[in-house]
Amino acid sequence: MAEVRIPTEPRTEFGKGAARRLRRNAQVPGVLYGHGTEPVHVALPAHELGRALKTSGVLLELELESGRQLALPKSVQRDPIKHTIEHIDLVVIVRGEVVTVEVPVVTEGKIAPGGLIEHVNKSIAVNADATRIPAQLTVSVEGLTIGDSVHARDVTLPEGVTLSSEPDFVLIHVLGAQMAAEEEPAEAPVAEAVVEAATEE
Repeated sequence: MAEVRIPTEPRTEFGKGAARRLRRNAQVPGVLYGHGTEPVHVALPAHELGRALKTSGVLLELELESGRQLALPKSVQRDPIKHTIEHIDLVVIVRGEVVTVEVPVVTEGKIAPGGLIEHVNKSIAVNADATRIPAQLTVSVEGLTIGDSVHARDVTLPEGVTLSSEPDFVLIHVLGAQMAAEEEPAEAPVAEAVVEAATEE
């Protein structure tokens, strides 16, 4: 997992008014904690942080007044309408430390004709070295037929990564593509587009 360096500034003002001022200046209020350390309140650049968070399980190298510190995003609050980052909680990470994180699972292959993929869950929890968290995991759906399921145990994990989710945790289920006879032909491509988009995530 690549590390993304993010500059930070100390945050000494708190409350809604101070947070709004930071956001107007294209900054995100955040707090860094963990490993028995005192919480550190910081302001992070919104654009760089937003780009970094597009990578699942990204490891951030924060440039603090006290020096550089590795951290993992713990909780990200977003505006429900604008989807901009409102606040972020970060956890202190030590190199070599094993952490439990949610990693997205993507599919490869094609199911048997007549079926429709239902993504019951799109990620699983794994244990991994904090500096080697996989960006995503891949599972094959090749040849699956109606009624088949894919579980967490079916995902091939990289070396050094172990499963934290229950082995029977369901990720994918293949449904029957029930198309009503009276359904308008124009509606069929919409359903297919949704399935394809979900499969590629």
